[in-house]
Amino acid sequence: MSYTKAADLLRVAEMAMSRYDGIALADLTEEFDCDHRTAQRIMRAFETVFPQVEIRDDEDRRRRWHMPRHDPRWLQAQGVRDGELAALDMAIKRAERDAAPDEAQRLKTLRDRLLAAMPSSQARRTEADAEALLEAQGFASRPGPRVFPDMGTLGVLTEALRAPWSVTLNYLSPDGSASERLLEPYGLLLGIRRYLVARPVGGDGKMRRFRLDRIRDAKITGQSFSRDAGFDLQQFSARAFGSYHSDAEYGPVEWRFSPQAAPVARQFVFHPEQQLTEEEDGALTVRFHASGHMEMAWHLYQWGDQVEVIAPAALQSMIDAHRRSDFPALP
Repeated sequence: MSYTKAADLLRVAEMAMSRYDGIALADLTEEFDCDHRTAQRIMRAFETVFPQVEIRDDEDRRRRWHMPRHDPRWLQAQGVRDGELAALDMAIKRAERDAAPDEAQRLKTLRDRLLAAMPSSQARRTEADAEALLEAQGFASRPGPRVFPDMGTLGVLTEALRAPWSVTLNYLSPDGSASERLLEPYGLLLGIRRYLVARPVGGDGKMRRFRLDRIRDAKITGQSFSRDAGFDLQQFSARAFGSYHSDAEYGPVEWRFSPQAAPVARQFVFHPEQQLTEEEDGALTVRFHASGHMEMAWHLYQWGDQVEVIAPAALQSMIDAHRRSDFPALP
């Protein structure tokens, strides 16, 4: 058996052990980017190498393979690879950069637990190799301005989101006046500005966005609430171009990038539900539905006169007078 095939079988064993209901052939075709017949051959070899595997058919009559989890020697035999440890270290640095202290601490705890399960000599060697790999890959925080977060407020909101508990806070309006709010938190939106997505208690039942830099004196009430099972944070955030959302602005958006700018524009994901159209002259048209005209205008300014707003008309009027031809480079 080749080294590659052996490594593939070990990866299958990891998948079959980590997933509660085991794995199906469809999981293999996705993991290894192979066809159905190749996945069948992999599983036949897997059954030979790992005779302790449990095989059953689910309610849809699909065969599933599951590995018992009761053998602690499996983790010690596999160990933690330097690339995996470097990826975990990178995730910790990203969490710290993005002002997610709770996630950073939990990742550090997971890192320590994995290393503790390995023989000390192997753990030291893996750490040294991971450190070298991390240095070779490099890590740098994204340059540019960003709002410095209030770590105390973030900690309170993170704890409330996990439970979940309702929170009370004072929220500042643009003129500086404060009002007390009682909210049921549902998530955080990260960007140049950070927003809390929450439903006001006793309100109209709609979700609202609250800027984190305007939140003061956030406290957990200790009162739990039942999450709305039908609420999808990803779909909710997709209604905005950036972090800001307005029902009045929500609608179709259409931008046309010039043939000169099209190669650069193709590298961007402007919106998770965008549709791209290649024009005959080499231009690129981008269409999606969203709100947040001001954040769109901030972004489009970087493209100078190499982008034209087709819709909406309100956004077109915002940027037409500010399209410049003297920018030496595109974003």
